[in-house]
Amino acid sequence: MTTLLSRDADAELEREDEAARTALLSEREQIFGRFESGLFGRLKPFVRPHRTLLLAAIVAILCFVAAQLAIPLLIRATVDSITGKAGSYPLAWVFAAFALLVLLNSLANYWSDMTASRLAQRIIFDLRRAMFAHLQLVSQGAMDGSHVGRIMSRLQGDVNAVQEFFETSVTAVGDFVLLLGIVIALFLLEWRLALLTLLLAPMLLAVRALWLPRARAAFTGARDSSSIVNGALAENINGVRVVQGMRREKLNLEDFDRKATANRDAQLRAAWSAQVLVPAVDIATGLAMVIVTLGGGWLLWQGRIDIGVVVAFIFYVQRFFDPVRTLSQQYTMAQRAATSARRIFEVIDVPLEIMEKPGAPALRGDPPTVEFRDVRFGYQRGRPILDGFNLTVHAGETLAIVGPTGSGKSSVAALACRLYDVWDGAVLVGGQDLRDVSRQSIGRKLLMVLQEPFLFTGTIADNIRFASNATRAQIVAAAKAVQADAFITALPQGYDTPLDQRGQNLSVGQRQLISFARALVADPAILILDEATASIDSVAEARIQQALRVLLKGRTAILIAHRLATVRDADRIIVLQDGAILEQGSPIELLASGGLYAGLYRHNFESFDEAG
Repeated sequence: MTTLLSRDADAELEREDEAARTALLSEREQIFGRFESGLFGRLKPFVRPHRTLLLAAIVAILCFVAAQLAIPLLIRATVDSITGKAGSYPLAWVFAAFALLVLLNSLANYWSDMTASRLAQRIIFDLRRAMFAHLQLVSQGAMDGSHVGRIMSRLQGDVNAVQEFFETSVTAVGDFVLLLGIVIALFLLEWRLALLTLLLAPMLLAVRALWLPRARAAFTGARDSSSIVNGALAENINGVRVVQGMRREKLNLEDFDRKATANRDAQLRAAWSAQVLVPAVDIATGLAMVIVTLGGGWLLWQGRIDIGVVVAFIFYVQRFFDPVRTLSQQYTMAQRAATSARRIFEVIDVPLEIMEKPGAPALRGDPPTVEFRDVRFGYQRGRPILDGFNLTVHAGETLAIVGPTGSGKSSVAALACRLYDVWDGAVLVGGQDLRDVSRQSIGRKLLMVLQEPFLFTGTIADNIRFASNATRAQIVAAAKAVQADAFITALPQGYDTPLDQRGQNLSVGQRQLISFARALVADPAILILDEATASIDSVAEARIQQALRVLLKGRTAILIAHRLATVRDADRIIVLQDGAILEQGSPIELLASGGLYAGLYRHNFESFDEAG
């Protein structure tokens, strides 16, 4: 029995791993589509505004390179002065030149590092801002298929990888110029030794050609596995109460341990790939020194060169492989940055399904009516939830929509706020098609209160004024109107009480009352409440119902509800089933009709789902 259970557990874990891989593949291919070409070219718009800073960094690094190239020549001049070679400079002049060169080297190095860091920070600020701004406009449908942890991985980890690349990219330019300058200096000093030294270059090119494909795969695997771990972290932290309530701690730890182990192995493979060129360059450096020592000694013995040239040549050869090593590491960093840039632009390239027409006028919302005309809509193509749906909500009317789960209630609410676009038909507010008006104006005329009120980090007052520029007096007045003032003033800091993440230091009922106050301060012409009382206990419901009466007064309202008690004060009720209106009328008319609503009411069912 134990063996069978163990096999079942292993099979279940394998299925979960496969599900994670499938989810990642879905995220890549369906939401954040792949592309490979022109990655760094797409970064140009983010670099262009800071080209002055880039130019300053390049000038500074070129000054640093010039100092590095001059040092071996000064060493040669020193040797020539000491050995008394004809035409050599006075030793005092050489030492003075050394002092100036050291000063230039230090200042240029400091300035290039500072300007490169500032350049990277500004570019990354613009890049992160562009990602955040785009995500604010991405349709709800696209976000429904994404994973918060993986998006956060792109906003943080991938952006940091690109930042690291930009911080060292100016150094890479300097290293390339330094390498080119050293090659020229070697040939000017002694072309025969230079040719012998450069014979090692094909060996390094062959190693690089073998290394590149494996390194690219390793870096991509490391970033993807990191996203999976971040996703698991976000999911389990947000759902920790469910985990603890269902005693899933051990199983979740085992699952996370497998993902973290896979991430560790992927990161180790990437680290190995990043460092594999270093010993190859070190070997090449050692061989080059042997060649220079033997070849230079032989030429010196033949009298073809002097000791100063040999010493300068040795210093140049030592410096020759430093930029080679650095550029190899830079290439590794560029591969990481390319992987990260691809993932960043996959976010930025998520298509905006809900587009605003150029020059779209503001929504007047007068009269504040909502009309659905032959609406066809669903979350998956070919599977409509609403098919030929027609409904009119009159100005000043409180319309309640009830029905079982999956009947289309929340779809009606989402379409009314244009969180999604209809497939066919139209949704009109005040006679204007929502697709023809600016999105910003929709938010000023329509406001939705959700089942699970979302409160942001900040004070209670900040959350109440979230959708408006309300004064303190208006905030307090709104809180009093929805009966939230009593519990707020009882808190140690009153309206200035800071909230925990998502307002977890308040009860569900208190959070909902704050969301009602926020809606009241925003003063929308049309209010939509999507299951706004579903999570409230019966004790808190009476207070919520009183707050609702204040909130709905003088407004057009759509109430989405499971609970029948929530809709008793509605002017009209429609009963949805399978995306179609089954019944409609006032509460009294529906009770008299003897239909589904009346049957549920008479049998004391609290909601439609209880009817089974």
